[in-house]
Amino acid sequence: MNRALYGIMRDGRQVHAYSLGYGDGLTARVLDMGGTITAIEVPLRSGGRRNVVLGLPDLAAYEAKAWFNCLIGRYANRLRNGFSLDGRHYPLAADENGVTLHGGRPLSWGIRLWEVTGASDSHLTLRLVSPDGDQGFPGTLTVDVTYTVTQAGELRLGYRAATDAPTVVNLTNHIYFNLAGHGSAEAHLLQIEADAITATDAFQVPTGRIMPVDGTAFDFRKPVPLSARIRANEPQLRIARGYDHNYVLRKSRPGALEKAVTLSDPASGDDGGVTLTLSTTEPGIQVYSTNNVNGSMISAAGEMIRMGDALALETQHFPDSPNHPDFPSTVLRPGEIFTSTTVFRFEA
Repeated sequence: MNRALYGIMRDGRQVHAYSLGYGDGLTARVLDMGGTITAIEVPLRSGGRRNVVLGLPDLAAYEAKAWFNCLIGRYANRLRNGFSLDGRHYPLAADENGVTLHGGRPLSWGIRLWEVTGASDSHLTLRLVSPDGDQGFPGTLTVDVTYTVTQAGELRLGYRAATDAPTVVNLTNHIYFNLAGHGSAEAHLLQIEADAITATDAFQVPTGRIMPVDGTAFDFRKPVPLSARIRANEPQLRIARGYDHNYVLRKSRPGALEKAVTLSDPASGDDGGVTLTLSTTEPGIQVYSTNNVNGSMISAAGEMIRMGDALALETQHFPDSPNHPDFPSTVLRPGEIFTSTTVFRFEA
């Protein structure tokens, strides 16, 4: 395990980068600030390597963006007007439309320094203790996330959380993938093991309706290039200006670790393409096509980041679940342990 100083935060604290992997195989670089993944390098058939993460140039850029390639909590995605639990309402920091995104700013988990509780050549375990009332959520929540690189070309993320009071939890990592390494990702082929999405209102909060993908631009049950449908004239796509939707994954049983997404760059010159197979225990996955970037951000490669330059695949419970009793529950109580696993497998 290689540990190196990555930079100094605005408050003067040091941030370190941990390099995980096996020699010439898959490697990953993870920061102890926010569990941020700055690189996943895949060995290519030519003998070279490719970083398939759309990263930012330095620590200052990651601090400024707060949600880029990092761990998200306490509640990933959106909540409308807080939530109620056991007869008590918990208002949260929200925008002018009453929407709280990714736990809310300015306290993003992505710009917090996590404690390193375990490290080796192949794994890194980070811990965050989120106090009672943090971001408006009840209970002291202790979260451990373990990053493991395997010899089979996998990056595994294992989440574990416990609370001392009833609360709600929804955790993910907001990794931006570009399997070509740079440029547009719209030529990528996408396949999603889902027959429906959770339809949203004008503020991208679920209405409670489960919308079948059949006959729509959201149908990726067979591999389809992003470019073929991302600009379709459909109300749900117009709301988000692209893909920013929760897919309802097909599951043989709740909590099963099963394939959710296959993403592939079919060809990138002489090095050939890279395929990502994502498996998860979570019931949903948010597919986001970097719709809200406007050219003001610069990548680690020194290029302007544009709409469609990457795809975020955020494994999760459904957005706004506490306000929709029919959605899978996100409630966590004392004595219970929240666990979740997501596996990213890469092949060249």
